[in-house]
Amino acid sequence: MPSPRSLPSVIAALQFPPFRGGALRSMAWYEDYLLANAAVFVEGGIRAIKIQDETRETGAATAQTVARMAALGRLFRRTYPDVALGIIVQAHDAISPLAIADAADADFVRLKVFVGASVNAEGLRNALSVEATDFRASIGRPDIRILADVHDRTSQALAPVADETAALWAQNMGADALVLTGSSFSDSLSKVAAAQAAGVKRPILIGGGIDADNVAEALRTANGVVVSSSLLLRGADEEALVRWDKVAIKRLMERVSA
Repeated sequence: MPSPRSLPSVIAALQFPPFRGGALRSMAWYEDYLLANAAVFVEGGIRAIKIQDETRETGAATAQTVARMAALGRLFRRTYPDVALGIIVQAHDAISPLAIADAADADFVRLKVFVGASVNAEGLRNALSVEATDFRASIGRPDIRILADVHDRTSQALAPVADETAALWAQNMGADALVLTGSSFSDSLSKVAAAQAAGVKRPILIGGGIDADNVAEALRTANGVVVSSSLLLRGADEEALVRWDKVAIKRLMERVSA
């Protein structure tokens, strides 16, 4: 079993254009896109990158999604053996992210609905925790950490469960770290503080709304952050091969280390 890489306090999200449903792109294009943008992140000082599939699926991730994500993950791992790698898929699926992570030697996965039940634009979503932790155990990969969202802000919980209660559920159901994101930056800080006060011991990350102006404050409360949108190149064409801004990344990382 591989030795787990440490997870730094800043995780960058590198989103892929959908594999289907829009412009048809070759696998070679996705490889170039991955390497070009990963280089920008790494050269800017990022030491953990989550690669993110955004293909809409009606059920579990399709064979194409699993195959492409695993291949892209392996390419990343060969290129950056010392950078922590995460996997997330758009499909509501407990198994595929972990299977991809196993094949790619990734360090963590992110699951959006780990406990409870919610609804989003795509329909009902039930807890993935039992299936995910069972599958992880069955493949002998306890080193692949599960980052579990608590009331992901892109969906609506079906029961009025307090965030801190759901966070305790996620901790008890086997999540290695929790992702809490509020409707605003101040709301995110409040949610993190409430979960910590309720007895959550697992690391807590803020999953959105982070930029160079607030990252230092975020890390005084939370254990880590996931960042992407604030680091995008402004005005870049959506078809551009490079989407992220090295200058913005360096500015953010300077605030982290200040």
